[in-house]
Amino acid sequence: MRLLLVEDDARIAADVSAVLSGAGYSVETACDGKDAWFLGDTEDYDLIILDLGLPSLDGMSLLKRWRANGRHMPVLVLTARGSWAERVEGIDAGADDYLPKPFQFEELLARARALIRRSVGHGAATIAIGPVTIDTRAMRVSVNGVPQSLTPLEYRLVSYLGHHRDRIVPPTELQEHLYGDDYSRDANALEALVARLRKKLGAVAIGTRRGFGYYMGESAP
Repeated sequence: MRLLLVEDDARIAADVSAVLSGAGYSVETACDGKDAWFLGDTEDYDLIILDLGLPSLDGMSLLKRWRANGRHMPVLVLTARGSWAERVEGIDAGADDYLPKPFQFEELLARARALIRRSVGHGAATIAIGPVTIDTRAMRVSVNGVPQSLTPLEYRLVSYLGHHRDRIVPPTELQEHLYGDDYSRDANALEALVARLRKKLGAVAIGTRRGFGYYMGESAP
């Protein structure tokens, strides 16, 4: 899962980024409103975490621009502004959720997981696809009830395919959401990663449609 964190306080940005990365997300950061606007308008993210008090372009204006341009990624607003009127304004501008500062990291992660699940039509915290179960709270994958030992990158791939079950995901999309803006990855690395996961989860856990991409669940050949 690929996240954009927009926060101009370097200490907060570093702390939040570390927590999100530890929870299995690929995190990119922006500390300036104009830079964030460009990234959110041209790149695909599973979630944007947005502070409102930004230099160059404030978060509320940024959010309105994204929505006006048809950008529909979920946005979680973080802000020290605590009044209910400001929270209503943020939600009316297109925010999907609102978390006042200071906040607990556990609540931030819970809200992030919920927004990502809802954006792809999943309400529950667990995703079951045949014998494979993905527990998004514990970042755990089981096969027939038996927990599997996955690396963070392996979990990220299974989680993304699981959230997008029954849809064929092109390799380029998978690479973007696995590696973020690190474009130095060898294209063959994705095939090797899928091969390792099939050994751990079962040969048919991840399907391939030649020339189109990978999927979990059912997909027409």
